[in-house]
Amino acid sequence: MRLVIQRVKSAKVEVKEETVGEISHGLLVFVGVEEADEMEDVEWLSQKIANMRIFNDEEGNMNLGIKAVGGDILAVSQFTLHAATKKGNRPSFMRAASPDQAEKLYEQFKLQLGALMGKPIQSGTFGADMQVSLVNDGPVTITMDSKNRE
Repeated sequence: MRLVIQRVKSAKVEVKEETVGEISHGLLVFVGVEEADEMEDVEWLSQKIANMRIFNDEEGNMNLGIKAVGGDILAVSQFTLHAATKKGNRPSFMRAASPDQAEKLYEQFKLQLGALMGKPIQSGTFGADMQVSLVNDGPVTITMDSKNRE
């Protein structure tokens, strides 16, 4: 799984001009699932996000996790995170999981992360054409890949 995590002051996702997920202070997480992904990837990434210290403490240092600041999470599926751009000018998405596999792991990711957070995760609509709005805080943007655990 590949994630793009953005610390936000606010974020929302709309489908057909209707808001389907919205948060104030917290994390916007774009989630890309690839064919090789399994529950182990979901569990590892969920743990990392729930415990990642990327919020500022009283001294302005990134020492606090999302639970410590009472933040929320908005997760949005995004298969384009697995774009291969090596050849030509049109990205290939061959590594992206099939919609059935991707939706199953995306839903498991939201459930696992929600359990760790102690509250539900806001989300977009899987497979829909979505419009995402956000106010990035910092900006702080972090990428993670469960196959490249750096």
